[in-house]
Amino acid sequence: MNSRYILLLMMAAGAAWAQNAALPPSVRTTGEGTVSVKPDRAKVDIGVVTQAPTADAAGAQNAAQLQSVLTKLRGLLGQKADIRTINYSLNPVYQYPKNGGKPTIEGYSALNTVEVTSDDLPNIGKVIDTATAGGANQIQRLQFTLRDEKAARAEALRQATLEARGNAEVMAGALGLKLGKVLLIEQSTAQPVRPMMLPMNAVHLAGASTPVEAEPIEIHATVTLTVAVE
Repeated sequence: MNSRYILLLMMAAGAAWAQNAALPPSVRTTGEGTVSVKPDRAKVDIGVVTQAPTADAAGAQNAAQLQSVLTKLRGLLGQKADIRTINYSLNPVYQYPKNGGKPTIEGYSALNTVEVTSDDLPNIGKVIDTATAGGANQIQRLQFTLRDEKAARAEALRQATLEARGNAEVMAGALGLKLGKVLLIEQSTAQPVRPMMLPMNAVHLAGASTPVEAEPIEIHATVTLTVAVE
């Protein structure tokens, strides 16, 4: 073996030994924390789909129908309601021959989707009913969330840290050791588990008021501690 490579290997081994030797005896533990909180905000995606023989007609019909929906929603939520467009599409509708062959365009379909954000959770069902009464024919998504997640995240981290510390104490105590100073803290906060509801058009079309029950949001955190032992 080349003497240069031997020297490099010796240097690497020596560095690894020095690093391990510099680390004091320690214990590494993990703790988890979960906080369950009630959502205080909802987002619902409301769409209008129209079809017509021409693209212009489909687009114009869609615009008029969506304007009716927006008027109804602003009448319910106020002129400053949080409503924004998140999707628009205009596509041909094809007719496919039964025996194969080239498809033909039989019309056009327009889709316009808006996202409505509201903090009035008890009336979210009414928002959906109002939109469908105004001409909406798609309820694509209903998602519950929090206006501010900082407090819940902080509490989840606190719980996870205490659990990790408690685990370290148990492990050290089992070996007749005492905990020293904390050498390293690592945290991993997962995305909140948000309850989600999907299209509810069938409920409205059945003639009943749309029922909406928001489930709690769970926020998880994981903390890993490396603590010296004596």
